[in-house]
Amino acid sequence: MNISRFDDLLLAAIEQVHAKRLLLVFTSAELPDDPTPEQRAGFEQGEGGALVPVMCVHQTPNEIGNFEQLKLQAGQFKRQWHVLFASSLSGKGDGLPSVATAEHYLGVMEESIKQGRLDQLIAFDANGDAIAWGQPDVH
Repeated sequence: MNISRFDDLLLAAIEQVHAKRLLLVFTSAELPDDPTPEQRAGFEQGEGGALVPVMCVHQTPNEIGNFEQLKLQAGQFKRQWHVLFASSLSGKGDGLPSVATAEHYLGVMEESIKQGRLDQLIAFDANGDAIAWGQPDVH
């Protein structure tokens, strides 16, 4: 299945044989410490910056509902975000992975994002569209 929108990911997760818990890390673009004038100018024009985790959550696809509902939930925390990273954990049959397992892997995701290791994650912009890395302007 081609996942071009967040709701495609939800549909794919629901259609799987084994129950899924989605792992979501919301990130914000920030200037790095001691930015160069070029970095600062680019950032002010909406380019560049470092992605920093600001919120993490694990939910089932049914708990999320759809992207618009997820945005409303995230908006309650009053934290601005630019990129949403997603991954999933499979349970066995109808059994979900444990909360402890989900929280462990959310921590792993956060560290991966901080270190720029994004190859195992799918990213979405604030409109729910999948991000193809290498494209200009990720925020």
